[in-house]
Amino acid sequence: MTNQIDQTELPPAICLLGPTGTGKTALAMKLVQEYPFEIISVDSALVYRGFDIGSGKPSRAQLALVPHHLLDIRDPNDPYSASDFRQDAIALLHDINSQGKIPLLVGGTMLYFKALRDGLAVMPAASATVRQALIDEAGQVGWEALHKRLEKLDPVAAIRIHPNDPQRLQRALEVWELTGSTLTELHTTQLAKQGPALPNKLHFFGLVPNERARLHEVISERFLLMLQTGLINEVCQLRQRFPLTSSLPAIRSVGYRQVWDYLEGAYDYSTLVEKGIAATRQLAKRQLTWMRSWPELELLPISLCSKDEFFLPPALKAIIEAATK
Repeated sequence: MTNQIDQTELPPAICLLGPTGTGKTALAMKLVQEYPFEIISVDSALVYRGFDIGSGKPSRAQLALVPHHLLDIRDPNDPYSASDFRQDAIALLHDINSQGKIPLLVGGTMLYFKALRDGLAVMPAASATVRQALIDEAGQVGWEALHKRLEKLDPVAAIRIHPNDPQRLQRALEVWELTGSTLTELHTTQLAKQGPALPNKLHFFGLVPNERARLHEVISERFLLMLQTGLINEVCQLRQRFPLTSSLPAIRSVGYRQVWDYLEGAYDYSTLVEKGIAATRQLAKRQLTWMRSWPELELLPISLCSKDEFFLPPALKAIIEAATK
């Protein structure tokens, strides 16, 4: 008996990715109502309980109509990793296949998609000595200077790691100090052989807005609406319910990080609005950068100006209908 999986025996899993604010959830819910899909969320904020408003989590009514996997599965003080996602997603692929349905993976956390597609590289264990040296250096020259160093060492990683993300920046430089190889090199040449194979081929579709200016408007409107509907109160309640710190991945999520700093007195409300919108736009830019380098990604140009029901692109419809025959 072989451990190899014949992916031709199953329809491809459909992966729908794109920058924040492009309507991925709306399209996914439309697809589930027309075809035998089950949704697997690919979002690093939606996994956390209580992270509802700032993450754009579907409402209870929407979830009752169209359930999503990998929502509300962790407390925010219990970090969820790309490795956790890959393990959980592969188990769900098998489960959905066994029900005669087709997996539909939807979200904007590109690292999760990459981990699922490529596997995970073997990384060196953390070094307290190297880590502290980098922290001390950042205290003297600033994280921006360390980010410029990473740009020279590993420009691919520097694109996806923001200068204001010290934990990931520190880790990337730590890996270089410990191994003499960059994160990108390790992910390319040292992919771990451990873990199960994918039961399905992955077919990637990327939503791309026709007008970048309109995407910026949508992002601004969404963040203002989140504040109006209680995002600050949501973070206050999370601080009361869970033992949280600003270093946790959940709190570093866009929107939550800015509200946290506001509650800590770092700046006033108008600055919160400004920083929250700017951080979300930067996230969208990084997501689009990931997508430009994504192999075999079928781009689906969309208009964010239309208020009509989501139009199902012909390329996606053809793949779906072939898979569901």
